[in-house]
Amino acid sequence: MKVIATNRKALRDYTTFENYTAGIELYGTEVKSARAGGVSLDGGYASVDQEQVYLHEINIAPYRCGNIYNRDPKRRRKLLLKKDEIRRLYGKVRERGFTLIPMKFFFSERGWAKVELALCKGKKLYDKREDLKRRAVERSDRIEEKKRHR
Repeated sequence: MKVIATNRKALRDYTTFENYTAGIELYGTEVKSARAGGVSLDGGYASVDQEQVYLHEINIAPYRCGNIYNRDPKRRRKLLLKKDEIRRLYGKVRERGFTLIPMKFFFSERGWAKVELALCKGKKLYDKREDLKRRAVERSDRIEEKKRHR
C-alpha cells in the first residue's frame, strides 16, 4: 500500500467512529497526477446521493503533460462501495452531526486508487483542549520514563 495523501487536520477536528475503504473512479491523467503526489484531502467530504457515494472538494492537481485531457481538479468523484455499505452510510449520515471525511488516499498492492473514509462527528473547542492536555501529559510521562531508565 502506497499512501499518497493523509488528512491530518481531520484527526484534530473530528472524532472518528468507523472507517471504510472505497475505490475511487478516476480518469487517466488524474491517476498519473495522483501517482506523482498531486493530491490534497484538506476540506474534502463525501455525500450519499441516489444510492451512490460521491467525494467532494478534494484537489487532484492537473497532470502537467495532460493538456486537453485534464479534468477539473475539484470535480465530484464517484466512490465505489458495496450496496449494503452505502445503505448503512446513508442511515448514519442522516443522523445529526455525522459526516464522511476522507482520511487517506492510497494505491493498493494491485495498483487501484483507494480512499479511506471515516464516519466522523465534529469536535467542540473544549474537546480539542482536552486532547491537547492529554497529549501533553503523555509526552511528559514519556520524557520522565526515559530519564528514569538512563
